[in-house]
Amino acid sequence: MALPLAGALVNGLLGGRLGRRGASLVACLAVLGAFLLSAAATQGLATSSERAAHVVRLFEWIGVADFRISAAFQWDPLSALLALVVTGVGFLIHVYSVGYMADDPDYSRYFTYLNLFVASMLVLVLGANLLVLFVGWELVGLCSYLLIGFWFERPAAAAAGRKAFVVNRIGDAAFVVGILSVWGLLGTLEFREIWRLLGEGGGALRGHPGLVAAALLLFAGATGKSAQLPLYVWLPDAMEGPTPVSALIHAATMVTAGVFLVGRLWPLFEAAGPVLGAVVAPVGAATALFAATVAVAQYDLKRVLAYSTISQLGYMFLALGAGAGGAAFFHLTTHAFFKALLFLAAGSVMHALHGQIDLRHLGGLRRSMPLTFLGFVVGALSLSGIPPLSGFWSKEEILHAARAQAAGIWGVAVATSFVTAYYATRAAVLAFWGEPADRHAHPHGPPPAMAWPMAGLVVLSAVGGFLGAQWAGAPLRAFLEPVFGDHGETSSVAGAEVAGAVAVALAGVVAGWWAHRARREPDLGPLGRALAAQWGVEALYDRAVVRPAKALSHLLAQRVDARVVDGAASGLADLVVRAAAAVRTWQTGNVRQYAAGVLAGAVVLFVYWVLR
Repeated sequence: MALPLAGALVNGLLGGRLGRRGASLVACLAVLGAFLLSAAATQGLATSSERAAHVVRLFEWIGVADFRISAAFQWDPLSALLALVVTGVGFLIHVYSVGYMADDPDYSRYFTYLNLFVASMLVLVLGANLLVLFVGWELVGLCSYLLIGFWFERPAAAAAGRKAFVVNRIGDAAFVVGILSVWGLLGTLEFREIWRLLGEGGGALRGHPGLVAAALLLFAGATGKSAQLPLYVWLPDAMEGPTPVSALIHAATMVTAGVFLVGRLWPLFEAAGPVLGAVVAPVGAATALFAATVAVAQYDLKRVLAYSTISQLGYMFLALGAGAGGAAFFHLTTHAFFKALLFLAAGSVMHALHGQIDLRHLGGLRRSMPLTFLGFVVGALSLSGIPPLSGFWSKEEILHAARAQAAGIWGVAVATSFVTAYYATRAAVLAFWGEPADRHAHPHGPPPAMAWPMAGLVVLSAVGGFLGAQWAGAPLRAFLEPVFGDHGETSSVAGAEVAGAVAVALAGVVAGWWAHRARREPDLGPLGRALAAQWGVEALYDRAVVRPAKALSHLLAQRVDARVVDGAASGLADLVVRAAAAVRTWQTGNVRQYAAGVLAGAVVLFVYWVLR
């Protein structure tokens, strides 16, 4: 955590003097150092006989009566996994950025923000209490605002940064109230104390209305950061930032924060009665299917991937709601690999075609960009859940958990699997097959700084699923057992169930290939228009929230601010001016009048003294 923060400070203060090479070297080495330290600490944790949380308290931060909070950090299997994902994938994205941002005039500012982003996420995942976690939570939001709006001279980028910031404030408000609710009910914000008080199903507090309310508020905060219904709307617009930023946000940092929050407070959500099964799972399932269908109608390749991220996060929440926390974090890990790969491949296309990302203007890139083609296909197939790639293993566990939870949830998850394979294949076909849409373009492969991170992610996307595969001993599940235990985890998956899931995914791939093999979009009529319009959700928000809010703002500005606030200030100033003008008339410069005034005052004082 200290290394990326130090890298951000060095680049922020000395970036101009270091030059491009120095700025990128400082940033990359800072994150690499953090990854190596995380790996060493994780190795020690994995080989120790006891995997209890290790807490390091730096100092007492707040001490008021009974309310005492320390600046403390916690190392346990959950924080170790997230730290490895954040720093490992983050390092590859930093290296990729060296080539992608090579010609940007604000090179050192970019790496300052990127290092700060990684440091903020590490504060979030390592915090030992809800308040430290909340500091990281808010810092991540700030960094996303800075990076999404990095090219702030572009109106669309500036607007996207503001939108992300404002929408997340809605979820954050609920999160703050949830934190206060936890304190009011349990008298502590320390994670170890929360686990102690609510372990083994919550005891006497199980199903307590206050606990249910706290869980719902905390989950509302999670839906904002992790872009779930109804607070997903900021994430597609976040594509206005540099593509490596999109990869970092979607794969390893901000959007995983909500999933992490539920995992970190796992005993609280389990003790909150029906919240997991009746709220978290349905919201995750609905978001997964909703976002997958919207991705089908997108032509901007990065927006396809953005809706894909929303959908896959829905899968993770579905797994959490089904009680399969290990499966959720397994999918979080594999998703980080293949989603980062997909974004970096999309960035390679943009880099080669001078920013072109519209699928209607692409095509035939597999011949001129073989590494990018390989990376995108491996990422798309892993996203689709095709064996033996990493996404297959984690998605299969989620489908199995959904089946054990409820038939309706499982049906939505299966339908989402088909649609996911369809839109992933559609994007690959339109971008890489057929003839080039622009015959005057001369695409080229990525430079080494961009190629090597993609190659590394190809390997991770191909074999990363073995971390949780049952036939490989499911080492990731065993590592996370102190966090989630065996309760709610998936048992051995039947061969017929696996075959069915693979058949659904393959059907989606075949359908996507068949529908777009000639680079023509099938006419979906009103359905296609509804999908392109996000089922009308954005329009509904605009009519129900944005326009009324703007109208109210204008009304307050014109009536309250201009007339009351400004009127009070201006009126006071006007009163002073009038009083000064009145007093000024007394100053005539006539000595006789001054003498008469002094005499009159003396007489008044004398009369008062006599009569007293």
